Amino acid sequence: MANDQNKFQAIISHAKEYGFVFPSSEIYDGLQAVYDYGQWGSELKKNIKDYWWDSMTRMYENIVGIDAAIFMHPTTWKASGHVDNFNDPMIDNKDSKKRYRVDHLIEGFAEEQREKGNEQLATSVLEQMDALLAKDDFAGLKKLIDDNRIKCAVSGTSDWTDIRQFNLMFSTEFGSTISSDDEDNKVYLRPETAQGIFVNFLNVQKTGRMKIPFGIAQIGKAFRNEIVARQFIFRMREFEQMEMQFFIQPGTQKKWYEYWKEERMKWHLSLGFGKEQYRFHDHIKLAHYADAACDIEFNFPIGFKELEGIHSRTDFDLKNHQEYSKKKQQYFDNDIDPATGKPYGNYIPYVVETSIGLDRMFLAVLSHCYEEQDLSTAEKQDSRTMLKFPPRLAPMKLAVLPLVKKDGLPEIARKIMDDCKSSFRCFYEEKDTIGKRYRRMDAIGTPFCVTADHQTKEDNTVTIRYRDTMLQERIHLDKVREIVMKAIQ
Repeated sequence: MANDQNKFQAIISHAKEYGFVFPSSEIYDGLQAVYDYGQWGSELKKNIKDYWWDSMTRMYENIVGIDAAIFMHPTTWKASGHVDNFNDPMIDNKDSKKRYRVDHLIEGFAEEQREKGNEQLATSVLEQMDALLAKDDFAGLKKLIDDNRIKCAVSGTSDWTDIRQFNLMFSTEFGSTISSDDEDNKVYLRPETAQGIFVNFLNVQKTGRMKIPFGIAQIGKAFRNEIVARQFIFRMREFEQMEMQFFIQPGTQKKWYEYWKEERMKWHLSLGFGKEQYRFHDHIKLAHYADAACDIEFNFPIGFKELEGIHSRTDFDLKNHQEYSKKKQQYFDNDIDPATGKPYGNYIPYVVETSIGLDRMFLAVLSHCYEEQDLSTAEKQDSRTMLKFPPRLAPMKLAVLPLVKKDGLPEIARKIMDDCKSSFRCFYEEKDTIGKRYRRMDAIGTPFCVTADHQTKEDNTVTIRYRDTMLQERIHLDKVREIVMKAIQ
């Protein structure tokens, strides 16, 4: 699937045409890298959230969830290191004035070389880039760009500025006095949800009587002033994260880091997309808070890209919050430390984090499930576009369709709707031929369609159609709910 731009553009068009994703405020020509989720997109997004949330807070007895506020005390971001360190190296092309994130520019060049068959050059450039980024060697990165004559996609020239750092946090004023010069009123839109978990560590631990090791999960909005936002919903300025911070004893971080790598990959594979669609990518340059980090990458149409990050954050966050707030963030542990043979006593916990971008997960599901099928025969040209969602994630689980709008069939179909709609999301439609209605349901990923016809009036059977195979069979209408429930559990 790597770098299938035609497919990627088809997915973007399909998402808009069928009510999954719209450009935000489109009637005013939109806002770059901001999107709205439509009627089916919001359902799909909610189903992904529920699947993650349930897997974290129900399947692990020692993980609970919270919902922290977006606004936080500004010192939070000083303590976390975001004020000083949340930067991306950027470079501008002097002719087009277009700004690029340095790693994206070099990665794009490497991908071009791979397409031309220059695999050795592509690998060498990426290895050099990783080594230079690890040392924050901006002069070296600029030389790498110049030596390879990497060009701007807009101007086609290689005339670049020096590389500079840009902070990615959005700031605003808080309270009744509005002054851009008043630092006391300055707050940030959170660039990550993790800090809301850290500042509530003791609140949750004490009120929940939690014993280490334990985790705190959260789903929420985050905001980053991406200088180069691109690739549809893959990189946005307003997005959602699904994060879990797992608090552990110092010295056990390597064991838990490996544990959560395995557990998170199991979760992704449970969707049935195939192991070959995923890979681990270890970080060479570690964030300021980490002693180990990797990404789970997914095979998007734009290539293998980061889907989820797993980080061993050490005790950086809680230690810094203790320092800046002057309030202890320690835990008393009676367990025996195998290194000393004595109880652990008081310590600041270490943390292993799992962080998945909900919007990227949405795009991964949409990309993998999008399928164009040629159904032509010698007698007839035919095709269909289908979203092959796992039934548990599908926005609509069941479409109930009377064959015609008369003869009592709508009343029978409505009764099936009433029997099922309290258990899962159903859709009712009478308009157009049954074939056209089937195609519309395929296009939004509905796994089951049930049609009430004249035979239904005689023997209480209906035709159930399976999206993936287009197989149709007669079943008793009392079996409809049971078949769908079995598929979505």
